Amino acid sequence: MIGLWRKIRRTGRVAEAAPPAPTASPAAAALSGSVQIRHVDAGSCNGCEVEIGSAFGPVHDAERYGARLVASPRHADALLVTGPVTRNMAEPLRRTYEAVPTPRVVVAVGDCARNCGVFAGAYGVVGPVSEIVPVDAEVAGCPPRPEAIVAALRELTGR
Repeated sequence: MIGLWRKIRRTGRVAEAAPPAPTASPAAAALSGSVQIRHVDAGSCNGCEVEIGSAFGPVHDAERYGARLVASPRHADALLVTGPVTRNMAEPLRRTYEAVPTPRVVVAVGDCARNCGVFAGAYGVVGPVSEIVPVDAEVAGCPPRPEAIVAALRELTGR
């Protein structure tokens, strides 16, 4: 056990350097520093939710760039919306958007949120997120990679 502690002490902290800071997106110009995010599942298959969980997990750690998930839209600066908007989620999504204080940003995560993806034309789908609330940023992919989600969040925080 003592040998292990000596090795740890000799090696020190080993971590990759953070990539260069991105230029902040125009939509996020009003937001500065850390961004509080409320996630809304508008009717997805949960593939994007798994990747969002990974983006905020210990490997990708989106919180180190100033993005933090919150439980209430009243505490949020941005909405992270996944899935095509279903008939039952159109009004709750509008109300959640209205509950977020201004300035607010909406990020559509995944192909379904961007253009309904494989659910296009389904009987229970109203349309993409942009038809219900204004979208400021989009993350492509089905599901999008955690790196892409973190990159989009870094554009919001400017870190």
